[in-house]
Amino acid sequence: MGGQLIGLQTLAASGTETMRAALSAGGCSSSQCGSSDKPDSMSAEIWEKIKDHPCYSEEAHHYFARMHVAVAPACNIQCNYCNRKYDCANESRPGVVSEKLTPEQARRKVIAVANEVPQLSVLGIAGPGDACYDWKKTRETFSRIADEIPDIKLCLSTNGLALPDHVDEIATMNIDHVTITINMIDPQVGLEIYPWIFYKNRRWTGPDASKILHERQMLGLEMLTTRGILTKINSVMIPGVNDTHLAEVNRVVKEKGAFLHNIMPLISDPAHGTHYGLTGQRGPTHAELQALQAKLEDGTKLMRHCRQCRADAVGLLGEDRGQEFTLTQVPEVVSYDPSRRADYRALVSEMRGEHEAARRAVGETLADLETAPTCLVAVATKGGGRINQHFGHAKEFLVYEVSPHGVRFLSHRKTEQYCEGGWGDDASLDGVIAALNGVSAVLCGKIGDCPKESLAAAGIVATDEYALEWIEEGIGCWYKQISQSQQTRRSA
Repeated sequence: MGGQLIGLQTLAASGTETMRAALSAGGCSSSQCGSSDKPDSMSAEIWEKIKDHPCYSEEAHHYFARMHVAVAPACNIQCNYCNRKYDCANESRPGVVSEKLTPEQARRKVIAVANEVPQLSVLGIAGPGDACYDWKKTRETFSRIADEIPDIKLCLSTNGLALPDHVDEIATMNIDHVTITINMIDPQVGLEIYPWIFYKNRRWTGPDASKILHERQMLGLEMLTTRGILTKINSVMIPGVNDTHLAEVNRVVKEKGAFLHNIMPLISDPAHGTHYGLTGQRGPTHAELQALQAKLEDGTKLMRHCRQCRADAVGLLGEDRGQEFTLTQVPEVVSYDPSRRADYRALVSEMRGEHEAARRAVGETLADLETAPTCLVAVATKGGGRINQHFGHAKEFLVYEVSPHGVRFLSHRKTEQYCEGGWGDDASLDGVIAALNGVSAVLCGKIGDCPKESLAAAGIVATDEYALEWIEEGIGCWYKQISQSQQTRRSA
């Protein structure tokens, strides 16, 4: 079944008839097709807001793309983990952009992307400064684009300091999603994160700065909740600074109505020129981040699939096509053609039904393996919810936990690409193996004998046996096979 389906990215570049034919070849029966059902714990109104949003729905990030436009360069706080002067086209990090845009340039660019990237469902403004502090540009940009592409979801990211001043306008602008970066609720913790803020025409430092920022963040969150606007809270995990404090942050933002909490690892590299990078402040390990997320599972719903995107990112999460749409490549005159996006959404609606049916079937199958141990499995994927990427081409792996309770997504792990120009690099492979620490198996679209043997020597099974299957389906089949094999050996 899976082997007959063309990947979603290929389908997205095809015409309507090609997309439909490929879907039919996949053997999707009428009993399985149709939009996937909303979760039982969620109202229909909220599901409608998040089902196609790749940041607010883990399932949607397999199918839909986001775009950030860099129209808001001004910022009103300084964070010890931020330096917006640095830029590299290959660097995925918040606050980084290759070119700043005017609202009109952003309009042209968004229309060009919407015409070429039918997966596009969300337009965000995430700086490179603060979307609420640079409000005139944010408002004008959203207004221009909403007039031409009315079905695109609008969202913005903010540090929260200026947020309360604009909540009423946000509520009238069809902005359903707002992300607030909240790293502390105790101003004493904030002293180690924020050197200064700019508020009411003056610069504040010390405890006063942290106290004002905290109060404004809480007020903004409460105002958004009252107006029914979904909020995602971003928190940067900084070992020795706020790592233990984030449990309290999670508790408080949940009480105030946050929909999602995203714990992000500190990116700390001296080459970026940040205070933390230059002073040697380390980021958390995969194990430390996962332990904190596990501790917070009973709190606000956690986002585990964040990629800490650039402020000019384009494409599916985990990829960035921004360099394909620089201003020099965007026509001076553009007009929006909605047909490809409409066709793509119709296709995805059908495929999600099949995907959901596969997930449920896997859950029922694994429930029979009552004594099997919990394992971590890494997957190489290009999107579409399938195991469909060559091991050597992967720049990240999605990590899932599998047990008799089912298959669930845990995190992603970035790596260097092992294979360049048809040749594997041993040093890069060592880095990939290190990044996969604790993982029992890697499932991919294709893998050569050399990396497979190196992974086996490190205690990691690597296989392309489940290529093009749904991710959960492939993981479930591998887990069942391994569990039954182990049981047979024990019985002998």
